[in-house]
Amino acid sequence: MSAEETHRSRLGRGLASLIGDAGTEPAAADRGRGHRRVQIAFLRPNPRNPRKVFSDAEIIELANSIRERGIIQPIVVRTVRGASEQFEIIAGERRWRAAQRAGLHEVPIILHEATDAEALELAIIENVQRADLNPLEEANGYHALAEQYGYSQEETAKVVGKSRSHVANTLRLLKLPETVKVYINAGQLTAGHARALIGVPDPEAIAREIVERGLNVRDVETLAQQRAQEAGKPKKQHKRAAKDVDTLAVEKRLSDALGLTVTIEGRGEAGTVQIKYRDLDQLDEVIRRLERD
Repeated sequence: MSAEETHRSRLGRGLASLIGDAGTEPAAADRGRGHRRVQIAFLRPNPRNPRKVFSDAEIIELANSIRERGIIQPIVVRTVRGASEQFEIIAGERRWRAAQRAGLHEVPIILHEATDAEALELAIIENVQRADLNPLEEANGYHALAEQYGYSQEETAKVVGKSRSHVANTLRLLKLPETVKVYINAGQLTAGHARALIGVPDPEAIAREIVERGLNVRDVETLAQQRAQEAGKPKKQHKRAAKDVDTLAVEKRLSDALGLTVTIEGRGEAGTVQIKYRDLDQLDEVIRRLERD
């Protein structure tokens, strides 16, 4: 195992020991390591935290729980260089915000000395493992791991406990138009909705339809297929316009003879003849003529 892989493995294990599972106390072996209470004003959020959107309803709900039971799980922090008794949050910003809403003066913390790089990595891993991020925040977190620390998609997947295809598909969301990203950040489009919009013609128009009509993911996939087919029609018309004079003349002769629209699509010496009819009576007439001949 390389030094870099060892570092990443240590980060994953370190995070698990520091924060444990959501809503639980840290492991007994870790309770004495930097575990203390500090004034809430001494904490500040991590500017590298990939999570940017905090639901006000969730904060209120958590604040109500904190008033009843307190903060069960300590907030993981690191010291701020050059500032006495100032701490930057690594994991637990939502609890810190809710504690302020609940009117707490002190909160429990676990002090963990980490570099800027480790603080970013731990923040991304913690949020992704807890499913606290919206799809775009998750994508930006993966992108930051790749761009700033050279994580491959496979390495990112291993660290956050997701499949490589999940990481790859999530990263593709960053290619969507900004207007579509606004819907995602507002919670009006799910990750499934967003993935269905990748690579389709005019994703902004379809995104508006999703929001206005309340479409589910399957509806979106069907709509996207229809739009893709419609977008391909002009190309077919262009091919018909390029037909040679002889083919067009034969089409006209057959159309005049049958009284129906006839098209011929040739591929070398082979091809297809298509006869369009409006109702069953016209179809019966075509069959009678073919059988008579």
